[in-house]
Amino acid sequence: MKFLDLAKVYIRSGAGGNGCVSFRREKFVEYGGPDGGDGGKGGSVWAEAVDGLNTLIDFRYQQHFFAQNGQSGMGRQRSGKDGEDIILRVPVGTEILDEDEETVLADLTYPGERVLLAKGGNGGFGNLHFKSATNQAPRRANPGQECIDRTIWLRLKLIADAGLLGMPNAGKSTFLSASSNARPKIADYPFTTLHPNLGVVGIDNTEFVMADIPGLIEGAHEGRGIGDRFLGHVERCSVLLHLVDGTSETVAQDYRTIINELEAYGGELADKPRVTALNKIDALDEEERAEARAALEEEVGGPVMMLSGVSREGLDEVLRAVRAQIDEDRLRIKQETASEADDAEDANWQP
Repeated sequence: MKFLDLAKVYIRSGAGGNGCVSFRREKFVEYGGPDGGDGGKGGSVWAEAVDGLNTLIDFRYQQHFFAQNGQSGMGRQRSGKDGEDIILRVPVGTEILDEDEETVLADLTYPGERVLLAKGGNGGFGNLHFKSATNQAPRRANPGQECIDRTIWLRLKLIADAGLLGMPNAGKSTFLSASSNARPKIADYPFTTLHPNLGVVGIDNTEFVMADIPGLIEGAHEGRGIGDRFLGHVERCSVLLHLVDGTSETVAQDYRTIINELEAYGGELADKPRVTALNKIDALDEEERAEARAALEEEVGGPVMMLSGVSREGLDEVLRAVRAQIDEDRLRIKQETASEADDAEDANWQP
C-alpha cells in the first residue's frame, strides 16, 4: 500500500426536496382540501476517524463525494424521502483544511470522532402546511434548500509518542528496526526512507509508538531534498529523538542544520523536548567517541547520549530517557485537563 498524507476532496451535500401543491379529489368527497406533502431533507457529508487506517490512499482514486438529494413531497399528505448521508472514513490524526490549505476546519484525534462538513438542505413545505382558517386552499409550496459545494484538503499527521529526527543516513531506520517491530528499508545511501514509518517500542514492560520520518537536509524548508513536508507527522509527538551520525566529520554542523530546519518550520516543534544521541558509535574507537561527544555537547549545551543501532550498545538507556520524557508530558497534559475541568465546574456553579 502506498503512503499518502495529503488529498484534495470535493464534497456536496444533498439538496432538499420541493414541497408539493396538491388537492384531495375523490368521488363522493365534497370538501377535499389541500394535501400536498413536504419535501425530504438532503443528505449531509460527515468525516469520521476510524481505526485500522494509516494512509489517505483511498482518496487518491475517489475525490468526489456527493450526498443524495431529498425527494419531493407528494399528494395525499406524503412527505418525500430524506437523502442518505455520506461518511468520509479517515485515519485517526487527520486534519481537515479549507480550500486555502491553511484554515483548519477540524482535527480528528481519536477513533469515532465525527465532524459535519456539509449540511444537507431542508425540504420545502407543501401546501398542506399553509392551510389555515383564512386560507383554506393555499396554492403555493416552498422549494427545497439548495446543496452546499465545498473543496477541502485532508492532511494526515501520524499520532506517535516519539519522533526520530536526523540527517539522511544518520541511522534512524536502523535504530527503529533494532528497537521495535518495524522493518523499514535500510541501505547505505541517503534517503532510503521516503515515507514515515511507525514502530511499537517496548522497554521495561511498557510500550510507546515511535515515528521515523525521512531525513532533513539544509534548506529543507525551501523544498530541498524531500523538503519538510513530513515534519507534520512529528508535531503530535511528546519528545523528539535527535540522532547524529557519529562517523560524520561535521557532527556539530549536522546537529545545527536540523535545529535550524525545525525553527524555520515554525510552530511548537522547535520547543518540544529533545533527547540528543550520537549514533553509530560501534564504528568509532574510544578517542574518536570522546572527541565527537565533546564537540556535540558543546553545540547542544547539554548531555549527549551514545548508542549504536547495530550493536545495540546504549539502546536501552536511550529508550528509557525517551520514555521518561513521554511520561512527563502525559502527566503535564493530565494535570492541565484536570485544571480545565475544575475551572469549568467552578464557572458553572450556582447557589
